[in-house]
Order: sequence, then structure tokens, then C-alpha cells
Amino acid sequence: MSSKPDFIDHRITEHRNPRTARIDLATSGEIVDLMHAEDRLVADAVYRERDHIAEAIDLATRAIGGGGRLLYVGAGTSGRLGVLDATECPPTFGTPPEMVVGVIAGGPAALTRSQEGAEDDVAAGTAAMDDHSVGPKDLVLGIAASGTTPYVWAALSRAHDVGAATGLLTCAQPPDDLAERCDFVIAVQAGPEALTGSTRLKAGTATKLVLNTISTGTMIRLGRTFGNLMVDMMALSEKLVDRGERVVMEATGVTRGEARRVIEEAGQSVKLAIVMALREVGAAEARRLLAEAGGLVRKVVGDPPPVGGEGAYDRR
Repeated sequence: MSSKPDFIDHRITEHRNPRTARIDLATSGEIVDLMHAEDRLVADAVYRERDHIAEAIDLATRAIGGGGRLLYVGAGTSGRLGVLDATECPPTFGTPPEMVVGVIAGGPAALTRSQEGAEDDVAAGTAAMDDHSVGPKDLVLGIAASGTTPYVWAALSRAHDVGAATGLLTCAQPPDDLAERCDFVIAVQAGPEALTGSTRLKAGTATKLVLNTISTGTMIRLGRTFGNLMVDMMALSEKLVDRGERVVMEATGVTRGEARRVIEEAGQSVKLAIVMALREVGAAEARRLLAEAGGLVRKVVGDPPPVGGEGAYDRR
């Protein structure tokens, strides 16, 4: 005879949370307090997986540095968060859209409307890897809050079979047979949700924290920052033009007018503009120097200015 009732699921994300069992009787302020208390558990749970997250950064850096890609695969909230993180890489780091790719069960329509049953489509998970021509140079990171999404299982199995590196990001303990087919598993276990099974809450927050760290860490390792300055973005919108000018001013000490001029000469490349200003060279020479340094600005111009020093933000 089973030691627990049939309605108790083995997945921690499906358990009832005793701390929020009377949340439907709470005032608005008490609801905020209850949910905040649960959310505070997430950061520590993510940190407990720091070694596996660092491993993911190393593998993603190796994949992209070797001409491959980082692909996120998920369904529902997990899939949307993967697509979100991938979509934000080009404007943040100047990456081509195909470098970090988000794949979601149900396709683009699932981004704005739930596609019931898409997460159970094993054939679609396999086909998605073939459609994206996944191969040995790539890293495929499956995202499944419960660790049991069939679409994600199928995608990871196919990626593994064709020689890609594979990993799983989950907020539960994954089945052994799936974990064995992955190079690493990030299992962020922050306990049951405030609302039973609503993994858009703590699990969603944990997922975004981990994906932010993986993509940002990978881009840092690939030389797409200068210290903590975003230098590989392209100044192509009003907001980014302003940010780009401020970054060049901060990094080089030039005036805003000079920053604007050198960015224009650099074809709107902030990274190139910094090298041009500090090494006092033209765009072609700056491009050559960066290529020789593997794209690392620090190797070309030395250390960035200290934080809090005499900055250039107030210059006009």
C-alpha cells in the first residue's frame, strides 16, 4: 500500500505550500508579505546551484566560441523565458539573432497565447532540433520547471543523439534517465509555489535569474563587455545612442560631442569607438587590433577607468 495519497505528486513544484494554505483569507498587504517571503527563498536556491550554472557558462562559451550556438528549449512559461533571454542578447551584446536561440513548444503563437497540449508533443520536440539543424558544435539547454516536460525531453534526447552538448534547467528533481542524457543539470529547488503548481511564480523567477546569469556570463567570457560596460551594443535607437555616447565618454574621458563623432566614424559600434579614441587610430586599425585581441577591449586599451572616478557623464 502506498505511503502517501495518490493526489500527492512527487514533483516539489506540485506540492501544496503549508505557509500559504490560508492565502485566500489574507488581506492585500498580507498576500504581498506571503509572496515576498516565498520569493526571498529563490535567490539562495539559485546560488546553491552555482557550480552547475558556471559549468553551463563554460559550455556555452565553448559552443559559441567554436562557431556553435546556445539554444533554449521549453514549453509554456519556461519556453517564454527562454525566448525572452535569447531575444534580449542582440540589443544588449550586439550578437546575431542566430547565436542564442529560443525554441518554444507550439511555436511563436505560444508566446502570447497558451498552446494546450504542445508541451506533450514528443514528435515536435524532436523535429524542432532537426529544424534548427542542431549539431555537435551547439549547446541545447532544456528548461522544464517540473523536470518532466515531454517536449523538452524529446528535444534533449535528439540533441544528445546528434552530438550536441545538453543541459537541463529545472526547479524539481529530474528523473534519472533524463539527467543521464545531459552534460549538466541545474536543479533550483526553492520549495512549493505560493499557489500550488503555479510555476510562473518562484520557478519562473528562478528560471529568469539563471538564464540571465548564463547568457550574461557567456557574453562576458566572450569579450562582449569592457569591465561592466556594455560595449558590443550597436547605437541604433535614441536610447541606445545616448547610452553608447555615455559609455564612450565614461571609458575614454572624451566629451559628448567627441563621443558622438567617433561613434559615427565607427559605424555606430561602441566597442570600436572606444578603441579608436583611446588608441587614436582609425576604424580599420581599431578593427584589426580588436581582431588580434579576440575582441577583448581590455587587451587593446588596458583597464577601464575606476568606478566613481572623475567620470564624463556630466560633460557636454
